[in-house]
Amino acid sequence: MAEQAPWVTFRTTEGRAVPAVTAEQMREIDRIAVEDFGLGILQMMENAGRSLALNAIEMLEGERGEVVVLAGSGGNGGGGLCCARHLCNHGLPVRLLLSKAPGDLTGAAGSQLRILRAAGVAPEDPKRSRQVLRRPRLVVDALVGYSLRGAPRGRVAELIEQCNEEASRVLSLDIPSGRDATTGERPGAVVRSDRTLTLALPKTGLEGVPGTLALADIGIPPGVFEALGLAFRWPTRDRYWVILEPD
Repeated sequence: MAEQAPWVTFRTTEGRAVPAVTAEQMREIDRIAVEDFGLGILQMMENAGRSLALNAIEMLEGERGEVVVLAGSGGNGGGGLCCARHLCNHGLPVRLLLSKAPGDLTGAAGSQLRILRAAGVAPEDPKRSRQVLRRPRLVVDALVGYSLRGAPRGRVAELIEQCNEEASRVLSLDIPSGRDATTGERPGAVVRSDRTLTLALPKTGLEGVPGTLALADIGIPPGVFEALGLAFRWPTRDRYWVILEPD
């Protein structure tokens, strides 16, 4: 059984309570969803990427400005790559910066990159990342999710620092890269986000996070949450993401 979360809850703007989970509990939710319920990683990633793209479009406020997606090599990066495809499908100019060489992306993230490249979007030269980050109306941060352990290092840390120095507006996926998903601690460089779209359930480390906090439904059935003793059902019938506020 995963560790018990600190007593952290959020509420939707309509007042519906939403429990928060630790990184360990979220790992268990993902495991149960895949192993016991048969959900596929790519299914959940597609839902996450589409909602992320919709949040990006809302933040652009009707403008067709360029979007830069920062993508890591794990599940968070895969969601960002999926978002890039949805934005391209809707006619928005998208540029892509990776934290690793394209050949080093495997699993779901590698699959998403292959689809994106087949659609005509290739990663930018990493040597030009600072210049690329100066141009867009919006940067999507999908470098590191709840799997972060310790301070970001290497290329991830470099991209976080460049994003903070150059980007005008930032949308983060699940949690701002560099922030501990359980404790909210900032052991090193952390992306300064204007909005964070967290997935399935908010993470306890998002308490007090700056900017707007939103929650996306990625298709996990209530029974998965019940297996961890969490009585949670999606709070609306007509939306796949909602804004959250501190309880």
